[in-house]
Amino acid sequence: MRYAPVALSLVVALSSGCSIKSDSRVSWSETGARGWTPRSSYPLAARADVVEDFFGTPVADPYRWMEDMASDQVQEWIKAENALSFPFLASLPRRDAIKDRITELWDYERYGVPRSEGGRYFYSFNSGLMNQDILYVAESLDARPRVLLDPNAFSADGTVSMAGTSISVDGRTIAYAKSDGGSDWRDWYFRDIDTGRDLGDHLTFTKFTGLSWMPDGSGVYYSRYPKSEDGRGGDDSKQVSVYFHALGTPQNDDLEIYTLEGAPQHRELDPNPYAGVTEDGRYLVITVSAGYRENQVFYIDLQDWAAGIKPIIDQWEALFGFLGNAGSVFYFETTLDAPNSRIIAIDVANPGKDHWREVVPEAEEALQDSSFVGGRIIAQYLKDARSMVKVFETDGAFVREVELPGIGSAGGFGGRADDTETFYSFTGFTTPRSSYRYDIETGESTLFRASAVDIDLEQFETTQVFYESKDGTRIPMFITHKKGIKLNGSNPTMLYGYGGFNVSLTPVYSTSRMVWMEMGGVLAIPNLRGGGEYGKAWHLAGSKENKQNVFDDFIAAAEWLIETGYTSRSRLAIQGGSNGGLLVGAVMTQRPDLFGACLPAVGVLDMIRYHRPSANARNWSTDYGLSENEEEFRAQIAYSPVHNVQEGVSYPPTLVTTADHDDRVVPWHSFKFAAALQHGQGGENPVLIRVETRAGHGAGKPTWMRIEEIADRWAFLVYALRMR
Repeated sequence: MRYAPVALSLVVALSSGCSIKSDSRVSWSETGARGWTPRSSYPLAARADVVEDFFGTPVADPYRWMEDMASDQVQEWIKAENALSFPFLASLPRRDAIKDRITELWDYERYGVPRSEGGRYFYSFNSGLMNQDILYVAESLDARPRVLLDPNAFSADGTVSMAGTSISVDGRTIAYAKSDGGSDWRDWYFRDIDTGRDLGDHLTFTKFTGLSWMPDGSGVYYSRYPKSEDGRGGDDSKQVSVYFHALGTPQNDDLEIYTLEGAPQHRELDPNPYAGVTEDGRYLVITVSAGYRENQVFYIDLQDWAAGIKPIIDQWEALFGFLGNAGSVFYFETTLDAPNSRIIAIDVANPGKDHWREVVPEAEEALQDSSFVGGRIIAQYLKDARSMVKVFETDGAFVREVELPGIGSAGGFGGRADDTETFYSFTGFTTPRSSYRYDIETGESTLFRASAVDIDLEQFETTQVFYESKDGTRIPMFITHKKGIKLNGSNPTMLYGYGGFNVSLTPVYSTSRMVWMEMGGVLAIPNLRGGGEYGKAWHLAGSKENKQNVFDDFIAAAEWLIETGYTSRSRLAIQGGSNGGLLVGAVMTQRPDLFGACLPAVGVLDMIRYHRPSANARNWSTDYGLSENEEEFRAQIAYSPVHNVQEGVSYPPTLVTTADHDDRVVPWHSFKFAAALQHGQGGENPVLIRVETRAGHGAGKPTWMRIEEIADRWAFLVYALRMR
């Protein structure tokens, strides 16, 4: 179950045989890497006299011109920065060896979690180094599969990806979305599964929407943006509306089903409606999303259109995620009166609150996801950031706990109310992802596919520790590394974090991380406030005016790792992407003395103007607040990375990464931050920005591009942390 708009997630990894030099600092001017002389080499970034007043506080924005990303001035600056960073990174010692080892370990078979429609099974597959996963279809789990969609044929360089699929109930037609160059914009196409031929249907102007089929396969419901004024694309500064597309007709003939134009709005945000047909085909459920804390739910009886749109949840008071229905009884996961979430049943024939029925009460553990499959409720919990899955009857009776293969992260458990089986995946820091078939009646799990990797996984170990943050809050942290390391402060350590949008960081396998640890590196991942590991209260404790708690938690993790002897300041690197990029930017400007290197990726770094580019970005205000509100502005300006770079401060070696097609967190955030750091840098440490072309926020990036980027990051860290 998913509640609301798309949140703002990356990771990263070196080669064996490295040793560490002494802890003395090495001047970058002494390294001889292409004669590096930082301050004399940075491209000129003009500083304009742009100042705005916020509640009596003047806020300078000297790089406002960078927001016009199509301008010649910005494009020339990008070219000049890339002309500096790419050759420098390519010249770093061990960079080629790092890339070779990443490529070697990346080359293993990977399978996605199967799903079943119309008696057929669909799952993804990658033989190892394919740029994009292939989608297969099989008539049974044991049958020989055939290729249904091969996104590697979409473009020569692999930068056009398959960004979503929706399969008709009868298993005869698939709708699939293409993303060009990593953009969040999607174009949808339709294919006959029997013949493998595309139909003539084509849907445009969509982001963040799924397609929901009518049971007879006659068409789909979806949400789309209005056309932009120039008619060349969609206008994502506006709200979406729900449409019905009848198969075999042009998109211009699609029927508008639900729009918020003229309807009562959220008090601060511009909500967006998304719709799905219930499995029995009787109802259209419309979820109106505004941010990450609350939503509304309406429905249409498709057998009684004259009755119009009826409310189920018409107040903005909590999150409600629709799971499925049994006749007129609808099942929801909700945070209403349950910070850790619970599951309730609402009979739409009698929908008043007094008649709601609690099915699965709130538990001590945070409920992360749930589904209505095989006539039962499958609830996925987190217990100290580890997966725990339970099965319940629809009357609330506990059936069993799912026996997972170990301590790690489980996901999946999708399907239909009349299915007898479901599928799930399982992974851990040292456990490659495997997929399992789960018999809903017997509770038996059967391995479907497992991945074999060419590395000795027994040489690594994971522990979970708890440390105190600045205000005394107890924070969990996973630490993974080679067995037998010495706590003498000399271990190069990667501290990775996120801390926002109710996103939970749980154990997952990563090739890049394995390479990092194979080189002797330590991987530390704390579960910061702002995430969802302990429910709504944990999330809110790191949001809006409480956002500083996230940074305090991360700084405390760094200090704990140093105090306990895992690493030292000059050996400690920090990394995060998107909201995690904000995390890195904030803590490195607050504590530049604490870190040996910083890797902020696709970050939200200008907190005063982050909400301007799109309606989706404005929805992030449920975590960040809005600069139009004085109390929220005061909190934002205190940590906004772009606005807290000081001249003359010696900042750690920093590699900022972004991409030219990122239309989720627009790249001018990274442009402004890199320019400010280069201007203000008071020491010899380099500040580089690497701007990828033909890529976006991260999803759909081809394998070759991911390997190149990771090799650059890790080579930068080998150099910055003085690893040899």
